[in-house]
Amino acid sequence: MKYQIIGKNIEVTDAIRADIERKLGKMDKYFVIDDEVLCRAVVRSYNVGAKVELTIFTKLMTFRAEVRDNDLYAAVDLAVDKLEDQMRKLKTRLSRRSEKNINLGKALVMERLEEEEEEEENDEIVRTKSIYLDPMDIDEAITRMEAIGHDFFLYLDREDDQISVVYRRVDGGYGIIQAENKLK
Repeated sequence: MKYQIIGKNIEVTDAIRADIERKLGKMDKYFVIDDEVLCRAVVRSYNVGAKVELTIFTKLMTFRAEVRDNDLYAAVDLAVDKLEDQMRKLKTRLSRRSEKNINLGKALVMERLEEEEEEEENDEIVRTKSIYLDPMDIDEAITRMEAIGHDFFLYLDREDDQISVVYRRVDGGYGIIQAENKLK
């Protein structure tokens, strides 16, 4: 794994660098590690406390965690814990699909291969669904999306009567896609 450690308002000392690399080194168990896996750590110092942003870039997926704490080293620990939680959840989800207990790196590679095979085999539409778009605000749309366990939700925006899609972003937070054409 390649490390890129950047300091904002702080000098990245050898001790900080060694601590971050040691703690991120524990992530090797989740990946098929090669030199193409990049881990970027951005540490920021404030008048009170510090913020750590950890991002791991792989060929198939990006993992990201951001933590602010009064202690820099505690923030690193918390950010690494968040990344591990994300990876554990993803590994569990992928293992359930394949019904095998394998490491995350292999699961990601297998998932990608299965998706490519499905795309090649299933070029036809297998299901069509028609829905009535309820007018609602973004908060209600997010709540409904979370309730049904999907990564996106289609709705009619109450404020501007536009067809909209709210989606969960891979790097955290939510995004909105709105159709530019107006309803008649």
